[in-house]
Amino acid sequence: MPRSSTPRAPKLKNAQPFTRKVLAWYARAGRDLPWRRTRDPYRVLVSEFMLQQTQVSRVREYYPRFLERFPDLGSLARAPARAVREAWDGLGYYARARNLHELAKCVTRRHDGTLPDEPEELRELPGVGPYTAGAVASFAYEKPVPAVDTNVSRVLRRVFFGRATLKDSLTVAGNVQRATAVWGLAGKLVPKNGKRAWQFNQAMMELGALICVARKPKCPQCPVRAVCRTGKG
Repeated sequence: MPRSSTPRAPKLKNAQPFTRKVLAWYARAGRDLPWRRTRDPYRVLVSEFMLQQTQVSRVREYYPRFLERFPDLGSLARAPARAVREAWDGLGYYARARNLHELAKCVTRRHDGTLPDEPEELRELPGVGPYTAGAVASFAYEKPVPAVDTNVSRVLRRVFFGRATLKDSLTVAGNVQRATAVWGLAGKLVPKNGKRAWQFNQAMMELGALICVARKPKCPQCPVRAVCRTGKG
């Protein structure tokens, strides 16, 4: 049998200092984004759909306009498809708008207009994958669950797995085992307190978006460089 390419589970001796450093950095450097000021599940959901494959600056422009037109799940569910498409026009990846619209109608029919608060239930809704389910559960309901997007995965791989997995990609077929390892690690790192879990998940995304970027990571500026298996070398 061929040798498995799954990375070994890293030792978590640096887990506590890593978490402390990330949270302290986020308290200083985290951006003030409109969707971080709310715990409203619908508003969090809209932001997460918009942020898929779209720059933050672009979402900041569209997010308030979309919410002004469709202020809650019910108004979105009742809207004609053409109106939703028009409100999304310019953001691209229009399947997101269709899925969000279908999700609103589905939640209105099946859940009395209230978004579920558990990742497993959220994943049953149109357009919701593992990351979005974790993000809504954490950012809207402050559930102590992981939310692993591309940025978070990159940070975890570099810090805890090291250079051996830098060329791995979660979007490449056959990397399911690697993705499972990263999600498992994230589940161990996320704080058990819901409010701290919210802060930690936001901090991880921010670190990946601003410092631990894909092509030219800013290692000298990284708050966790001292405990990173990649950057400290």
